[in-house]
Amino acid sequence: MTAEQLERLLRDVRAGRLSIADAVERLRALPFEDLGFAKVDTHRALRTGFPEVIYCQGKTPEQIVEIARRIRARHHVTLATRCSAEAYEAAKQSFDDVAWHETPRIMVIGKPRRAPQRSRPVAVVTAGTADLPVAEEAAVTAETMGSRVERIYDVGVAGLHRLLGHRVKLQRARAIIVVAGMEGALASVVGGLVSAPVVAVPTSVGYGASFEGLSALLTMLNSCAAGVVVVNIDNGFGAGYFAALLVRGQRKR
Repeated sequence: MTAEQLERLLRDVRAGRLSIADAVERLRALPFEDLGFAKVDTHRALRTGFPEVIYCQGKTPEQIVEIARRIRARHHVTLATRCSAEAYEAAKQSFDDVAWHETPRIMVIGKPRRAPQRSRPVAVVTAGTADLPVAEEAAVTAETMGSRVERIYDVGVAGLHRLLGHRVKLQRARAIIVVAGMEGALASVVGGLVSAPVVAVPTSVGYGASFEGLSALLTMLNSCAAGVVVVNIDNGFGAGYFAALLVRGQRKR
C-alpha cells in the first residue's frame, strides 16, 4: 500500500463510503502477507516509497509468480531481479504487462512511471562491454523507479579519450553510476570530472589477479576522488536503486 492509497482509504471511511470493518480488513495485510514459503512485505512502499523487489535466484518460477501476483495486486509495477527465462515464461501465463530484459536478467511487471524527458538523468557508465549485464541491471532498476537514464558504455581508462567525449552528458547528470571490472579505476576518473554523486559498482570481470571483482572493489573503496560511494561486487540493482533515491530526493527540494 502506498501513502496515496492509505489516504484514499481513510477519506473513504470519513465520508462513509467504507465501513470501519472493511477498512480493518484491507489494512490487515499491511505488515506482511504470509504465503508459507515467503512473507510478502506489503507495507514496504508506504515506508520506503517503492514496493518490495523480488530476488529470483533460488526461488522456483511458481514461487516468483505467486509473490509477484500479491505485489502487483497493490502496486502499479513489480520488479524482479536475477530472473531466469523459465520464470519469465511462467509469468507470461499470469500477467499481460510483463517484460523481461535478457542481458541484466530483470523482469518488470506493469508500466513504470517515466520521468519527464527534460529532467536531468542518471548516467550509467561502463568501462567495457563485458560490464553490460551489471550496468543494465542498474539502468533498468533506476528507470523502473521513475528516473530518466542515459547510457554511456565502453569508455574505460584503456582509451580515456572515449570518456572525455561525453563530458557534457556527465556534467548534466544528477547522479552517475560507474560500472567497471579489472582494476576499477574508472570510478575515480569520473569522480574527478563531475559535481554529481558517483555510485561505483565493481564487477567480477577480469583475469585471475582481479579476484572476481575484489581488486576493483578495493580500488573503488580507496578512491582519491571525493563524492564516490561503492556498492557490492556485481550489485547493479543496489546502485540503480540508490541513484534513483538520490534523484527523487533532489526533486523534492
